Amino acid sequence: MHTSCSHCEHVFEREPGFFLGSVYINYGLTALIICVAYPILLFREAITSRALLISATVFMMVFPVWFFRYARALWCGFDEWVDPVKTDTSKPVLSAAKSSKENQEQSS
Repeated sequence: MHTSCSHCEHVFEREPGFFLGSVYINYGLTALIICVAYPILLFREAITSRALLISATVFMMVFPVWFFRYARALWCGFDEWVDPVKTDTSKPVLSAAKSSKENQEQSS
């Protein structure tokens, strides 16, 4: 994942462990889908209980891997909505990588 946006230079990861919240989103949505779909399909007898168990297990292993990047994007959006990054409009926003590089160049 990029450290910052290539268009607006917004830094994505604010601190170490920042994206732990995206794990909760990913797990929560996976559990919600299974908890709703499994009983409905089981009691309607749409497919056999063995096939339903196998398909639910496969879904629980594949969906979180596929949804990983979207969960991170949702977490970034949620974090920006709850705690927006304060920026100074008089100067352009620099990414963490660029600003640390510039600080190193200025100190040497």
